[in-house]
Amino acid sequence: MASNERERQLAREKYERQQERRAVSSKRRARRQKIIAAAVVLVLVAGSLAFVFISQNNKSEPVDGAAAAAALASAIASAAPAALACTPAVAARPDNLTWATAPAASPLSSKPAKITLTTNCGDIVIETLPDQAPLTVASEIFLVEQGFYDSVACHRLTTAGIFVLQCGDPKGDGTGGPGYQVPDENLPGEGAANYPAGSVAMANAGPGTSGSQFFLVYEDTTLPSGYTIWGTVTSGLELLRGVAAAGVTGGGSDGAPTQSITIETATAQAG
Repeated sequence: MASNERERQLAREKYERQQERRAVSSKRRARRQKIIAAAVVLVLVAGSLAFVFISQNNKSEPVDGAAAAAALASAIASAAPAALACTPAVAARPDNLTWATAPAASPLSSKPAKITLTTNCGDIVIETLPDQAPLTVASEIFLVEQGFYDSVACHRLTTAGIFVLQCGDPKGDGTGGPGYQVPDENLPGEGAANYPAGSVAMANAGPGTSGSQFFLVYEDTTLPSGYTIWGTVTSGLELLRGVAAAGVTGGGSDGAPTQSITIETATAQAG
């Protein structure tokens, strides 16, 4: 009897030890699961916050959870400019084309026309706005027809606050022109993004001093209302963004573009 009792006691103690170990193991497993679950939640929350932050910085507007997937795909697509396929820039032409007075309007400038800037990085197509800026458009068509812009580099890129590529100076230093000046026209009102992406406007040295230099706006830009808008980029905006993405020579935000871009030929045709 004593032997049987002792065996039963040992068996009971063994069973109790097994139950205790199982309970401890179960508690540890539950604790690990809670920790893992909490970590997953933290990762998801952090990822959501990062996405909203990135979306707000790229889109300038809040993004809700329901639109997260679509907005993320859109942000990724818009953040990366198209890869450029540039050839070496052609040599600049001599600065030897000037006229004493502004030209008379040609028939091509009386209605919307398309100006194609064939560059070493691809084509940029501009649709003119003759109803809003007739004198400027007449001058631009004249300069294109005279070959003024052929073999002329785009000499200035800005990438902070102002987002433009400036072209049209045969001297290449911001001081060149056609020898005459054109009055200001079609000046936008003051306000945010008054020069939206795709705008083509004249550079100048003050009121009434537009000549041949113009700038192509690749992202919405706010400027003082003093630059004639005479056209709209209808093709080539991604090309401009690609040049901008390559940055400014020397690493600043205003100067010669790192990726050299030169107008090889400029042509005009009826729209």
